Amino acid sequence: MSTTGITDQNSFWHSRRFRDALVAYMFILPWVIGFVVFTGGPIVASFVLSFFRWKMIAPPRFYGLTHYINMLTTDELFRTSIWVTFKFVLISVPIGQVLALGLALLLNQRIRMVGFWRSAFYLPAVVSGVAGSVIWVWMYHTELGIVNNGLLLVGIEGRNWLFDKELVLGSLIVKSLWNVGIPMVIYLAALQGMPQQLYEAADIDGAAEVSKFFAVTLPMLSPAIFFNVVMGIIAAIQTFAEPYVMTGGGPDNATLFLGLHLYQNAFHYLKMGYASAMAWIMFLLIFALTVVQFGLAGRWVYYEGGAR
Repeated sequence: MSTTGITDQNSFWHSRRFRDALVAYMFILPWVIGFVVFTGGPIVASFVLSFFRWKMIAPPRFYGLTHYINMLTTDELFRTSIWVTFKFVLISVPIGQVLALGLALLLNQRIRMVGFWRSAFYLPAVVSGVAGSVIWVWMYHTELGIVNNGLLLVGIEGRNWLFDKELVLGSLIVKSLWNVGIPMVIYLAALQGMPQQLYEAADIDGAAEVSKFFAVTLPMLSPAIFFNVVMGIIAAIQTFAEPYVMTGGGPDNATLFLGLHLYQNAFHYLKMGYASAMAWIMFLLIFALTVVQFGLAGRWVYYEGGAR
């Protein structure tokens, strides 16, 4: 190597560009370590473990695809958890989105104390899933709960909401609306960013309020609707805290969500390999539904300027 090449290399290692790059990498190093240790590493480990039988108290043994085959063919509880999760997603997500959009439309009006009402509807969203579930357990209490006592005031007999197989899933769906403030804020932000000239043009054409909502507001809100639906489905599939705290999966497995079934196999029965395989099935389910939604988005999601 020539003397000139050595000099160029030495000048690079002592250059300002190298020092700036070093400082930048030092700043991102904690995130990289955290990602590898707490996210990336466990993801890779769970994928490897899904092919092993490991009960933590003994060395893992290679099991191949047996976990996946048993899950899809012989595990009745797995099929039950898929069905419970599917019903929960199918009902809770549409209701939650309609309610969130309705609240956003109301809170986008010029009303007194609008800041207070926006905060009040969003506030439950900052409560942790466990704390919120405990609150709703007391609200659903057969004797002391506000739900049954409120029904008694109008002459309706209360029910055992969390122990009735026919009512328990609906009770958890109602509880899921506790977090409606999150999509509501996104809808509210989208409404406040609406181009007013579209409404002015609609007024000139003599359009009624209902016509303006369906012809202007909804198309312009479609990106926010798409985002909230995707995120809502992902969150609903991963539901865990509510059934774990409120029902434990009962009664008679009526609230055995996929996430709860996964947890029970991992930490109750110490079937870490089986639970890892179940986690990857959950990932593939979420991934497939998300891909389908992105594939259909071009048919109904409108982006201003035509860009996707």
